[in-house]
Amino acid sequence: MPPSARWPVALSRRWVAPCGLEISYRRAGTGDALILLHGGFGFDSRVWRPQFDELADEFTIVAWDAPGCGGSEDPPVSFRMADYADCLAGFLTDLGLDRAHVLGISFGGALAIALHDRHPTLTRSLILAGAYAGWAGSLPPEEVQRRLRRIAEDITRPPEDWLADYLPGLLTESAPRDMVEHTLALMSGIHPEASLTMLRAMAEADLRDILPNVDVPTLVLHGDLDARAPLAVGLELHERIRGSRLAVLAGVGHLSNVEAAKEFNRAVRLFAHAVRTDHL
Repeated sequence: MPPSARWPVALSRRWVAPCGLEISYRRAGTGDALILLHGGFGFDSRVWRPQFDELADEFTIVAWDAPGCGGSEDPPVSFRMADYADCLAGFLTDLGLDRAHVLGISFGGALAIALHDRHPTLTRSLILAGAYAGWAGSLPPEEVQRRLRRIAEDITRPPEDWLADYLPGLLTESAPRDMVEHTLALMSGIHPEASLTMLRAMAEADLRDILPNVDVPTLVLHGDLDARAPLAVGLELHERIRGSRLAVLAGVGHLSNVEAAKEFNRAVRLFAHAVRTDHL
Protein backbone atom coordinates (compact mmCIF):
# COMPACT_ATOMS: atom_id res chain seq x y z
CA MET A 1 0.00 0.00 0.00
CA PRO A 2 1.33 3.49 -0.79
CA PRO A 3 2.78 5.68 1.97
CA SER A 4 0.43 8.27 3.40
CA ALA A 5 0.84 11.62 5.11
CA ARG A 6 -2.21 10.75 7.24
CA TRP A 7 -0.93 7.39 8.47
CA PRO A 8 -0.09 6.12 10.98
CA VAL A 9 -3.03 7.68 12.81
CA ALA A 10 -2.50 7.66 16.56
CA LEU A 11 -4.38 5.00 18.50
CA SER A 12 -6.44 6.46 21.34
CA ARG A 13 -8.30 4.68 24.14
CA ARG A 14 -11.52 5.46 25.96
CA TRP A 15 -13.38 3.64 28.73
CA VAL A 16 -17.02 3.25 27.68
CA ALA A 17 -19.46 3.15 30.57
CA PRO A 18 -22.38 1.23 28.98
CA CYS A 19 -20.23 -1.84 28.36
CA GLY A 20 -17.51 -1.26 30.93
CA LEU A 21 -14.74 -1.82 28.39
CA GLU A 22 -11.74 0.18 27.27
CA ILE A 23 -12.14 0.84 23.55
CA SER A 24 -9.32 1.78 21.16
CA TYR A 25 -9.92 3.97 18.13
CA ARG A 26 -8.32 6.13 15.46
CA ARG A 27 -9.50 9.60 14.47
CA ALA A 28 -8.44 12.04 11.75
CA GLY A 29 -9.77 14.78 9.50
CA THR A 30 -12.43 17.45 9.79
CA GLY A 31 -15.95 17.74 8.46
CA ASP A 32 -19.02 15.53 8.64
CA ALA A 33 -18.55 12.54 10.93
CA LEU A 34 -17.87 9.23 9.17
CA ILE A 35 -17.81 6.22 11.50
CA LEU A 36 -16.00 3.12 10.24
CA LEU A 37 -16.93 -0.33 11.59
CA HIS A 38 -14.64 -3.19 10.62
CA GLY A 39 -15.47 -6.87 10.18
CA GLY A 40 -14.33 -9.97 12.07
CA PHE A 41 -11.49 -12.49 11.60
CA GLY A 42 -8.93 -10.38 13.43
CA PHE A 43 -9.55 -7.08 11.66
CA ASP A 44 -9.52 -3.80 13.53
CA SER A 45 -9.32 -0.07 12.75
CA ARG A 46 -6.12 -0.53 10.73
CA VAL A 47 -8.10 -2.08 7.88
CA TRP A 48 -9.49 1.38 7.11
CA ARG A 49 -6.14 2.90 6.15
CA PRO A 50 -7.24 3.41 2.49
CA GLN A 51 -10.22 5.43 3.73
CA PHE A 52 -8.11 7.57 6.08
CA ASP A 53 -5.75 8.13 3.16
CA GLU A 54 -8.40 9.56 0.83
CA LEU A 55 -11.43 10.67 2.82
CA ALA A 56 -9.95 12.56 5.79
CA ASP A 57 -9.79 15.64 3.59
CA GLU A 58 -13.51 16.31 4.10
CA PHE A 59 -14.71 13.98 6.86
CA THR A 60 -14.02 13.53 10.54
CA ILE A 61 -13.18 9.83 10.37
CA VAL A 62 -13.46 7.70 13.50
CA ALA A 63 -12.67 3.99 13.31
CA TRP A 64 -13.02 1.91 16.45
CA ASP A 65 -11.51 -1.41 17.42
CA ALA A 66 -14.65 -3.36 18.30
CA PRO A 67 -14.62 -5.10 21.70
CA GLY A 68 -12.18 -7.99 21.47
CA CYS A 69 -10.33 -6.57 18.46
CA GLY A 70 -7.09 -4.65 18.08
CA GLY A 71 -6.32 -2.68 21.22
CA SER A 72 -9.79 -2.95 22.76
CA GLU A 73 -10.65 -5.11 25.74
CA ASP A 74 -12.35 -8.45 25.22
CA PRO A 75 -16.10 -8.53 25.92
CA PRO A 76 -17.90 -11.14 28.01
CA VAL A 77 -18.65 -14.35 26.12
CA SER A 78 -22.35 -13.49 26.48
CA PHE A 79 -21.98 -10.40 24.23
CA ARG A 80 -24.41 -10.41 21.32
CA MET A 81 -25.27 -7.94 18.56
CA ALA A 82 -27.41 -5.72 20.81
CA ASP A 83 -24.52 -5.47 23.28
CA TYR A 84 -22.07 -4.43 20.57
CA ALA A 85 -24.59 -1.84 19.33
CA ASP A 86 -25.14 -0.39 22.80
CA CYS A 87 -21.40 -0.25 23.43
CA LEU A 88 -20.90 1.53 20.11
CA ALA A 89 -23.67 3.99 20.98
CA GLY A 90 -21.98 4.80 24.28
CA PHE A 91 -18.66 5.24 22.52
CA LEU A 92 -20.11 7.65 19.93
CA THR A 93 -22.00 9.59 22.59
CA ASP A 94 -18.85 9.96 24.71
CA LEU A 95 -17.06 11.41 21.68
CA GLY A 96 -19.93 13.78 20.95
CA LEU A 97 -20.60 12.15 17.60
CA ASP A 98 -24.23 12.03 16.53
CA ARG A 99 -26.00 12.27 13.19
CA ALA A 100 -22.99 10.52 11.64
CA HIS A 101 -22.54 8.62 8.41
CA VAL A 102 -22.04 5.05 9.66
CA LEU A 103 -20.10 2.75 7.34
CA GLY A 104 -19.80 -0.90 8.25
CA ILE A 105 -18.27 -3.81 6.38
CA SER A 106 -19.28 -7.45 6.95
CA PHE A 107 -19.95 -7.75 10.73
CA GLY A 108 -19.67 -3.97 10.86
CA GLY A 109 -22.55 -3.65 8.40
CA ALA A 110 -24.84 -5.75 10.59
CA LEU A 111 -23.68 -3.69 13.57
CA ALA A 112 -24.56 -0.46 11.74
CA ILE A 113 -28.10 -1.76 11.16
CA ALA A 114 -28.44 -2.75 14.82
CA LEU A 115 -27.10 0.63 15.95
CA HIS A 116 -29.68 2.49 13.89
CA ASP A 117 -32.46 0.27 15.22
CA ARG A 118 -31.52 0.77 18.88
CA HIS A 119 -30.10 4.32 18.74
CA PRO A 120 -31.58 6.02 15.65
CA THR A 121 -30.60 9.56 16.59
CA LEU A 122 -26.91 8.67 16.14
CA THR A 123 -27.14 7.84 12.44
CA ARG A 124 -27.42 10.31 9.59
CA SER A 125 -26.97 7.63 6.95
CA LEU A 126 -25.89 4.00 6.60
CA ILE A 127 -23.32 2.58 4.21
CA LEU A 128 -23.47 -1.22 4.21
CA ALA A 129 -20.46 -2.82 2.53
CA GLY A 130 -20.37 -6.58 2.04
CA ALA A 131 -23.00 -6.59 4.76
CA TYR A 132 -25.46 -9.11 6.14
CA ALA A 133 -28.71 -8.84 8.06
CA GLY A 134 -26.81 -11.06 10.48
CA TRP A 135 -25.82 -14.54 9.38
CA ALA A 136 -29.16 -15.93 10.57
CA GLY A 137 -30.89 -13.21 8.55
CA SER A 138 -28.92 -13.69 5.33
CA LEU A 139 -27.62 -17.25 5.11
CA PRO A 140 -29.22 -20.73 5.15
CA PRO A 141 -29.13 -22.33 8.63
CA GLU A 142 -26.85 -25.13 7.46
CA GLU A 143 -24.30 -22.61 6.16
CA VAL A 144 -24.40 -20.71 9.46
CA GLN A 145 -23.73 -23.93 11.37
CA ARG A 146 -20.96 -24.96 8.97
CA ARG A 147 -19.19 -21.63 9.49
CA LEU A 148 -19.51 -21.80 13.25
CA ARG A 149 -18.23 -25.39 13.42
CA ARG A 150 -15.25 -24.55 11.28
CA ILE A 151 -14.33 -21.46 13.26
CA ALA A 152 -14.81 -23.21 16.62
CA GLU A 153 -12.38 -25.91 15.48
CA ASP A 154 -9.86 -23.50 13.99
CA ILE A 155 -9.83 -21.22 17.02
CA THR A 156 -8.21 -23.99 19.10
CA ARG A 157 -5.10 -23.92 16.90
CA PRO A 158 -2.41 -21.24 16.56
CA PRO A 159 -3.71 -18.46 14.23
CA GLU A 160 -0.76 -18.84 11.87
CA ASP A 161 -1.97 -22.37 11.10
CA TRP A 162 -5.42 -21.39 9.83
CA LEU A 163 -5.96 -17.67 9.21
CA ALA A 164 -4.56 -17.83 5.67
CA ASP A 165 -7.26 -20.38 4.77
CA TYR A 166 -9.85 -17.59 5.02
CA LEU A 167 -8.14 -15.22 2.60
CA PRO A 168 -9.81 -16.67 -0.54
CA GLY A 169 -13.17 -15.63 0.91
CA LEU A 170 -11.99 -12.09 1.53
CA LEU A 171 -10.03 -11.18 -1.60
CA THR A 172 -10.28 -12.34 -5.19
CA GLU A 173 -7.62 -14.39 -6.96
CA SER A 174 -6.50 -11.27 -8.81
CA ALA A 175 -5.59 -9.37 -5.63
CA PRO A 176 -1.89 -8.35 -5.69
CA ARG A 177 0.47 -10.40 -3.56
CA ASP A 178 1.45 -7.45 -1.37
CA MET A 179 -2.25 -6.79 -0.66
CA VAL A 180 -2.76 -10.41 0.33
CA GLU A 181 0.27 -10.35 2.62
CA HIS A 182 -0.79 -7.05 4.18
CA THR A 183 -4.30 -8.37 4.80
CA LEU A 184 -2.95 -11.49 6.48
CA ALA A 185 -0.69 -9.32 8.64
CA LEU A 186 -3.73 -7.32 9.77
CA MET A 187 -5.56 -10.53 10.67
CA SER A 188 -2.62 -11.93 12.64
CA GLY A 189 -3.46 -9.84 15.70
CA ILE A 190 -6.69 -11.78 16.24
CA HIS A 191 -8.05 -12.32 19.76
CA PRO A 192 -9.22 -15.92 19.18
CA GLU A 193 -11.84 -16.34 21.91
CA ALA A 194 -13.20 -12.81 21.51
CA SER A 195 -13.46 -13.34 17.77
CA LEU A 196 -15.51 -16.46 18.40
CA THR A 197 -17.82 -14.37 20.62
CA MET A 198 -18.20 -11.83 17.80
CA LEU A 199 -18.98 -14.50 15.22
CA ARG A 200 -21.51 -16.18 17.51
CA ALA A 201 -23.22 -12.81 17.81
CA MET A 202 -23.22 -12.57 14.02
CA ALA A 203 -24.48 -16.13 13.64
CA GLU A 204 -27.46 -15.54 15.94
CA ALA A 205 -28.41 -12.13 14.55
CA ASP A 206 -31.46 -11.95 12.30
CA LEU A 207 -32.10 -8.31 11.43
CA ARG A 208 -34.50 -8.87 8.53
CA ASP A 209 -37.49 -7.41 10.38
CA ILE A 210 -35.52 -4.23 11.04
CA LEU A 211 -34.70 -3.50 7.41
CA PRO A 212 -38.12 -2.14 6.29
CA ASN A 213 -37.96 0.32 9.21
CA VAL A 214 -34.62 1.88 8.22
CA ASP A 215 -35.52 5.52 7.66
CA VAL A 216 -32.18 7.15 6.84
CA PRO A 217 -30.44 7.31 3.45
CA THR A 218 -28.71 3.99 2.87
CA LEU A 219 -26.09 2.82 0.40
CA VAL A 220 -25.63 -0.91 -0.17
CA LEU A 221 -22.08 -1.31 -1.48
CA HIS A 222 -21.12 -4.79 -2.62
CA GLY A 223 -18.41 -6.55 -4.61
CA ASP A 224 -19.83 -8.73 -7.34
CA LEU A 225 -17.29 -11.49 -6.59
CA ASP A 226 -17.87 -11.48 -2.82
CA ALA A 227 -17.49 -15.09 -1.68
CA ARG A 228 -18.30 -14.48 2.01
CA ALA A 229 -21.48 -12.45 1.54
CA PRO A 230 -22.58 -13.33 -2.01
CA LEU A 231 -24.06 -10.53 -4.09
CA ALA A 232 -27.54 -12.00 -3.55
CA VAL A 233 -27.19 -11.02 0.13
CA GLY A 234 -26.53 -7.40 -0.81
CA LEU A 235 -29.40 -7.41 -3.30
CA GLU A 236 -31.77 -8.59 -0.59
CA LEU A 237 -30.65 -5.78 1.72
CA HIS A 238 -31.25 -3.31 -1.09
CA GLU A 239 -34.71 -4.73 -1.76
CA ARG A 240 -35.79 -4.70 1.89
CA ILE A 241 -34.48 -1.19 2.73
CA ARG A 242 -36.87 1.18 1.01
CA GLY A 243 -35.20 3.94 -0.98
CA SER A 244 -31.71 2.49 -0.59
CA ARG A 245 -29.11 2.95 -3.28
CA LEU A 246 -27.10 0.04 -4.67
CA ALA A 247 -23.50 0.23 -5.90
CA VAL A 248 -21.87 -2.96 -7.20
CA LEU A 249 -18.10 -2.97 -7.58
CA ALA A 250 -17.05 -5.16 -10.51
CA GLY A 251 -14.36 -7.78 -10.02
CA VAL A 252 -14.17 -7.18 -6.25
CA GLY A 253 -14.45 -9.52 -3.29
CA HIS A 254 -15.59 -9.18 0.32
CA LEU A 255 -12.89 -6.77 1.50
CA SER A 256 -13.90 -4.17 -1.06
CA ASN A 257 -12.55 -1.17 0.87
CA VAL A 258 -9.05 -2.61 0.41
CA GLU A 259 -9.26 -4.40 -2.93
CA ALA A 260 -10.96 -1.52 -4.78
CA ALA A 261 -10.16 1.40 -2.48
CA LYS A 262 -10.48 4.19 -5.06
CA GLU A 263 -13.84 2.97 -6.37
CA PHE A 264 -15.04 2.29 -2.84
CA ASN A 265 -14.02 5.74 -1.60
CA ARG A 266 -15.57 7.43 -4.61
CA ALA A 267 -18.90 5.68 -3.98
CA VAL A 268 -18.81 6.71 -0.29
CA ARG A 269 -17.94 10.31 -1.12
CA LEU A 270 -20.64 10.68 -3.79
CA PHE A 271 -23.26 9.15 -1.51
CA ALA A 272 -22.33 11.44 1.40
CA HIS A 273 -22.48 14.45 -0.94
CA ALA A 274 -25.99 13.44 -2.01
CA VAL A 275 -27.07 13.11 1.62
CA ARG A 276 -25.56 16.49 2.47
CA THR A 277 -27.40 18.25 -0.34
CA ASP A 278 -30.71 16.49 0.45
CA HIS A 279 -30.72 14.64 -2.85
CA LEU A 280 -31.67 11.47 -0.97
